[in-house]
Amino acid sequence: MKKIFFLLFITSLSFAQNTNRKFESFKESNNTLEINTSDGVYLIKAYSEKIVETSFIPKGEYFNPISEAVVAVPKKGISKVIKTPSRISLYTKGIVVTIQKSPFQISYFNQQKLLLSEKNGYFKQKHIPLENVKGNIKADSTEVLQFSISPDEMLYGGGARALGMNRRGNKLALYNRADYGYETYSKLMNFTVPMVLSSKMYAVHFDNSAIGYLDLDSKKDNTLAYETISGRKTYQVIVGDSWTDLISNYTDLTGKQPLPARWTLGNFSSRFGYHSQEEVEKTIKKFEDDKIPVDAIILDLYWFGKGMKGTMGNLDWEKETFPNPEKMMADLNAKGIKTVLITEPFVLTTSKKWQEAVDKKVVATDHPEASGEKPFTYDFYFGNTGIVDIFKPDGKDWFWNIYKKLINQGVGGLWGDLGEPEVFPSEAVTAGGKADEVHNVYGHNWAKLIADGYKKDFANQRPFILMRAGYSGSQRFGMMPWSGDVSRSWGGLQSQMEISLQMGMQGLGYMHSDLGGFAGDYFDNELYLRWLQYGVFQPIFRPHAQEEVASEVARKDIITKAKAKKQVELRYQLLPYNYTLAFENNQKGTPLMRPMFFEEPNNSKLLTVCETYLWGNDFLVTPITKSGMTSTSVYFPKNNNWFDFYSDEEKSAGTTSTIEVVEDHIPVFVRGGAFIPMIKTIQNTSKYSLDNFDLHYYFDAKTAQSSGKLYNDDGTTANAFEKGAFEILNFNSNTNGKTVVIKLSSEIGKNFQYSDKNVSLIVHNIKAKSVNLNGKTIAFNTVKNKIEIPVSWTKASEMEIKIQL
Repeated sequence: MKKIFFLLFITSLSFAQNTNRKFESFKESNNTLEINTSDGVYLIKAYSEKIVETSFIPKGEYFNPISEAVVAVPKKGISKVIKTPSRISLYTKGIVVTIQKSPFQISYFNQQKLLLSEKNGYFKQKHIPLENVKGNIKADSTEVLQFSISPDEMLYGGGARALGMNRRGNKLALYNRADYGYETYSKLMNFTVPMVLSSKMYAVHFDNSAIGYLDLDSKKDNTLAYETISGRKTYQVIVGDSWTDLISNYTDLTGKQPLPARWTLGNFSSRFGYHSQEEVEKTIKKFEDDKIPVDAIILDLYWFGKGMKGTMGNLDWEKETFPNPEKMMADLNAKGIKTVLITEPFVLTTSKKWQEAVDKKVVATDHPEASGEKPFTYDFYFGNTGIVDIFKPDGKDWFWNIYKKLINQGVGGLWGDLGEPEVFPSEAVTAGGKADEVHNVYGHNWAKLIADGYKKDFANQRPFILMRAGYSGSQRFGMMPWSGDVSRSWGGLQSQMEISLQMGMQGLGYMHSDLGGFAGDYFDNELYLRWLQYGVFQPIFRPHAQEEVASEVARKDIITKAKAKKQVELRYQLLPYNYTLAFENNQKGTPLMRPMFFEEPNNSKLLTVCETYLWGNDFLVTPITKSGMTSTSVYFPKNNNWFDFYSDEEKSAGTTSTIEVVEDHIPVFVRGGAFIPMIKTIQNTSKYSLDNFDLHYYFDAKTAQSSGKLYNDDGTTANAFEKGAFEILNFNSNTNGKTVVIKLSSEIGKNFQYSDKNVSLIVHNIKAKSVNLNGKTIAFNTVKNKIEIPVSWTKASEMEIKIQL
């Protein structure tokens, strides 16, 4: 303990906080350390051993305890307060917070290392808006929380941006706003998050939903600052023993993503848009005729109106073009194909539901009282509009009842578009506050409305909620965010890995893109195929685009269609692996796509890499993002050897190789020692079964021990794992250079309907003399440099396969 406090004393001498802030007194109550100063009160409490929250309440203000982000409850008995004549410290096993009395200073430590400290802490200043949000962020002054950081750390976070992995040096607006047709650079997009992650493996989350800024040392004076127009002065400091531990801790704080329905990992038929019931049915028939797997079709805005303008807010079928939607959806459901509908929060004054919305007082008003009499209306691209007040109980109920009717008709998923909101003037007032106070949490609460509605009225269903805007913690509602209206160009593709990797680190593990690109009429089949090849190894496989160029695989020319079909088929073959990734994300918050520095956190060369990434734990993926590439460079992490997914060629651990680029696929490698469960291609996930599956094991002499697992349930029931309606198949390997021992075991939930399994165990990169299964010698097939072993796996049995080398 003396060593710790000596370190704290020495380190804290190098910083001094606001010299006008004077320590006055402190007390402990309800597991909270209260520090009284000359200009306000600090409240410091531990949520866990690795999460500490600090709030500052300026004199004359009251503490607002309501957080839009946090769902965790502080644990009792995990912290203690230690005081000396010169300082007070709140101490957990993971974080130490020191409050130096004079000069006043708050600092945060992990493992005896200084993470950051308050610089000036809280203060007010004149608001000077960034150029890109002039007219959006309006305020005479702003409130600031300012910190000192070390000169050598890299910074991530701030939501969805295209800036490069290291975002240090930028001042970022926190104002959700679309960036139509962006390519390689976008400083402000649809989904902002007031969170910073450091290469020193800690995070700071600013727990306030009002609009503002995040300054990641833009003045290059080692300063991190959060700036807002109003609201809470609360932040959490989070640490982790690894990157996955850090993100698990953050998602403990803000909520874990529910396990999605298995069909959401399949192929979507989507475009802007399908104009009629006939067009929907003909499109699906094309998939069927060509035997291209498909699980869902997404209907853009023409389902409720013939044209783009004037009908938004109808929120009901356009019966002239969709004469019998219930039958259409019933027929699709019978084939295992879900229907997903777009909806927007805007109710145009020309729409069929405008007067109803006015009469029921469910739109935002122009009066500072939530019960104001006059609806707030304004013009935007689609017409003159109001916006649903989803913060008002009546508005929430009105919107949900519309969804409930559609779901009862057969709708399988919901798309919430324009939820930034796309246009939301500062003058609008909601029951949750003025527009600028709730702007960034509109999409967040919209997703919550839908998730809560499902829990109430469709408790056994897993919702599918596709949205492009949200806030910290939106993952807990099951939100599937996408990266907005990206340009259909090589530049548009080049930014997608960064966006998904960054958002996965911020809890949103399903961030994905419109495969093929959305904006523009650029026609390039090479680009389309490269985007789909990347799409196989990212969270949601959803080609989507404007009408000028077909986005659906089934509507491509014969040659392109055949090549694209192979990518769709591979996506389905990987369903067992991918669904297990979804389960890991649900349990631990672990992203599906992971930066390479997760693997080697101390390798500084990897801290800015996003061109190559990990798909789950066991795939190393390098998308091809430029036309005509013939080769690319790939670094292979040092913990295992790696094997080409398509050829089995071995790449040595810790080396960099030049990889030949081929037309049929992008470079993908499998970790030595990995178990990759796969199935044969199916038409959609309604045909999914593990009665027969392939289990690929990649033998690696460097990897003496390894393990893997496969999670399975019915793919549809909400909370199946919690209900005991699941099975987990566990795989383990050991090798001593002469023998490889593979053990298969299972954990079966008490409410799971188990079936026996025929497993084809395919061991790569091996030559075997003999194979022994549970003590008996069995026959096996040798194909090139791998062997195939048939295994009949019955309930509750453990299987041991010994391979003599």
